[in-house]
Amino acid sequence: MIRILSFLFLFQIGLAQEQQEPDQVETAATEIENNFYDALKHKSMENYDKAIVSLEQCVLKEAKNPEFYYQLGTNYLALKKYAEAEQNFQKAINLEPKQRWYWNGLYDVYYQIKDFNKAIPVVEKLTTFDANMKEDLVSLYMNTSQFEKAKQVLDELESTTNLTKTMEMYKLQIQSINKSVKPQVEVLLKAVKDYPKVEQNYIDLIYYYTTSNQEQKAFETAKKLAEEIPTSDMVHVSLLKFYITQNNSVEATNSFKRVVKSSKVDLKIKHRVLNEYLIFATKNTSLYSEIDAVLPYFDNEAGLNVYKELAKYFYSKDQYVLAEKYFENAIGKSNIDVETVDLLLNTYDFTEAYDKMAKKAEGLIDLYPTKPNLYYYVGKAQNKLKNYKKAKEFLELGLDYVVEDKKLESGFYKQLILSAEGLTDVKMRQNYQKKLDQVK
Repeated sequence: MIRILSFLFLFQIGLAQEQQEPDQVETAATEIENNFYDALKHKSMENYDKAIVSLEQCVLKEAKNPEFYYQLGTNYLALKKYAEAEQNFQKAINLEPKQRWYWNGLYDVYYQIKDFNKAIPVVEKLTTFDANMKEDLVSLYMNTSQFEKAKQVLDELESTTNLTKTMEMYKLQIQSINKSVKPQVEVLLKAVKDYPKVEQNYIDLIYYYTTSNQEQKAFETAKKLAEEIPTSDMVHVSLLKFYITQNNSVEATNSFKRVVKSSKVDLKIKHRVLNEYLIFATKNTSLYSEIDAVLPYFDNEAGLNVYKELAKYFYSKDQYVLAEKYFENAIGKSNIDVETVDLLLNTYDFTEAYDKMAKKAEGLIDLYPTKPNLYYYVGKAQNKLKNYKKAKEFLELGLDYVVEDKKLESGFYKQLILSAEGLTDVKMRQNYQKKLDQVK
């Protein structure tokens, strides 16, 4: 809505610059606005032809508004009229080259018609808006046999992050095309022999063996690295996988701890290793304590509440006692977020921890006074604790904040009926039973 208003503002300025009479300006602006909204309405109903007619009326009145051309492009694209879509996206770009979505529209055209050569300069531009588009650029270079350019972008990606499986595949494909796979292995083997204290040579060789399904050779190389460079932490990322495959819990735990505690290993890798070890630990629950022991090492890692991630994992597995523990830690370790609150309170319901549920929900009402779920949980907990009067008070307060949520509204009425029964208030029970029947 904000975006639409901004474009209306643009064409109102355009009209004003033509120095028309005020009443003419107002009439023209209203006409454009009506046509534009009609176009959006038709587009939402998939009446693309009608949307185009309305947008063309807008263009007649305000020919320098890039949004009109962008919307024309999206409608033509929906009709698979690619030439018209391309033309209008290009006009939008010419008028406002700094708008990413206009470039995205043009890319969509070229992608659908598989004109990869035309798509390349568009995606090169898009990478200036979003670095994640570099993966698309690699794919386009590969599809147009520009392998050196693809390799250059792959090197840029690899220098800042871990390559995805698709990018790793392209990397190997480039090596194969350049007829360098066999020499590369020979070079790496020689490098490991000549420079046994260079960690990266081992890591590259481990990667080659792993992607070539030569797991035993990869494992042997990893063990050799651990022997030659005992201070290497990265090697334990590979060793962990091997030890898990062998069901060697002692060595797997040692490697897991080594990676998590390391200041040299990237957070994304630590997170992945935690997930791998967690799945392994579900087969041997005594290992859960090993996970708890290293969680403090995640405390200072920005952007990751590891306690919440663990809680959600156990919640999804219906292991509510463990989920409860980690949700409580999650709330204690970070700013409270609504999702964590709801999941924790729901977990209390599963574990029948009604004292905790009542206390936590009531305490959070000061932070979220209009969140009806909190009143519901207080009411339900107090009903379970047979504090029917207090349950009634919170439920009736919270009911006022329920908006267009029939399921939650029904839940409130059911709890209020239980409160009425506890208070032996027949009239109250009949009243809320009637409301519940109406909702149903």
